[in-house]
Amino acid sequence: MGLMIDSNAKFVGRDAIARVPTPAATASWTPVPHVEVIDAVTDMIQARRWRILDEQYGLARDGQKMFGVIRINKSNSTEWSRCIGLRNSHDQSFAVGLTAGISVTVCSNLAFGGSMVLKRRHTSRIELNGLIVEAINSLEMEFLTLENIAEDLKTGRLADDEARAVIVKAAEAQAINSSDILPVWKEFKDPRHEEFAEPTRWSLLNAFTENAKKYSPARADVCHRNLTRLFGLDGRQALLW
Repeated sequence: MGLMIDSNAKFVGRDAIARVPTPAATASWTPVPHVEVIDAVTDMIQARRWRILDEQYGLARDGQKMFGVIRINKSNSTEWSRCIGLRNSHDQSFAVGLTAGISVTVCSNLAFGGSMVLKRRHTSRIELNGLIVEAINSLEMEFLTLENIAEDLKTGRLADDEARAVIVKAAEAQAINSSDILPVWKEFKDPRHEEFAEPTRWSLLNAFTENAKKYSPARADVCHRNLTRLFGLDGRQALLW
């Protein structure tokens, strides 16, 4: 999932999420309140005795779309912590979804796997609890896949010409705005964190995700989902090399 092309999208707290009105159900559609999605995920995290380190939420389209990231104290590496990306919509644009992610320790850059593990578009509150249980169980494999790919990216070195071509290709795929080609290149060549000084695929991914921090919640969601596919973070063949 990702997190985060709406100009009025904004980051908010849980209280603001709870105040978003939920549309009335119809014969074919039962919308789920955004806050109920967050609460259900939080309950499962606590049931597993994980601790929430921090959380961030965003709204777009006047509250019709919600995006979130919950970072938890569980990881197989000191270089990152695991996080859960979540999203929900009240306008039927997408279903309730969760995805596995990692937050890089040194910079809080985010990367996400490819599976939104809740698939049903019309979900009642009772169904939601069961789906969240299934989803959290499924996320463990998604976490491992993502972490293994991240380790592999560290070993893939990039020549300057290849890195430039990749950045342009990412812009063509709408992972970044065309105006961000140069900022991503500069971040790759002169990273603000020495951990990314080596010109590797991992460093380039972090140049992209560092740039994504300035995006609105909805734009960042598009960015991360496209980067997932381009870099093969979902376990499928990467599209960039």
